[in-house]
Amino acid sequence: MRIVDHDAPHHLHQPLVPGEERFLCLALVNTRFVLGHGPVDLLEDTDAARLWLVRHELLPDRVVLTGRQAGRLRALREALRELCAARAEGAVPPASSLDALNAALAAAPPTPRLVWTGREPRRADEPDTANPVGAALGSLAEGAADLLTGAAAGRLAPCGAQGCTRWFLRSHAARRWCTTKCGNRVRAARHYASRKASD
Repeated sequence: MRIVDHDAPHHLHQPLVPGEERFLCLALVNTRFVLGHGPVDLLEDTDAARLWLVRHELLPDRVVLTGRQAGRLRALREALRELCAARAEGAVPPASSLDALNAALAAAPPTPRLVWTGREPRRADEPDTANPVGAALGSLAEGAADLLTGAAAGRLAPCGAQGCTRWFLRSHAARRWCTTKCGNRVRAARHYASRKASD
């Protein structure tokens, strides 16, 4: 879930791309992108990484993030970017990317529980409260494993707009851009180029 903070810098208000609402790991992948003024990294330092985790309800506000833990979050993001690219291209990813994902999965495995709601029992996995950062990384890694091995994996694609580095889930085979903003930018550039060529 994304929490809107109206006092936050403009670059924090980027529109969700298709798939982020279902797979938070995709939102993590998209924390590094480019705007007109240059590259933006929503995890650029420890405070920014902590803020991202808190905003996405992966980390309680009272928990302090260390520089090492922020580095692990950034490393997981880069591993997921490589894994997405390998999945989309039908290629074998670097072993280091798989190692980073598997390390995050193993960092704080959830504890299975039986929960009884009303008259119906169901299984529930409780996060490791003794290791909240590990649990957050594990949750992101678990979502990535589900995305990369599930039915949605075939719809995973990089944005086709020049300069855009975000990934999204296609709603149909012809979709090539992560947002209408990117699509409009591409169409405007084509229109400008065709007008310039005809002059």
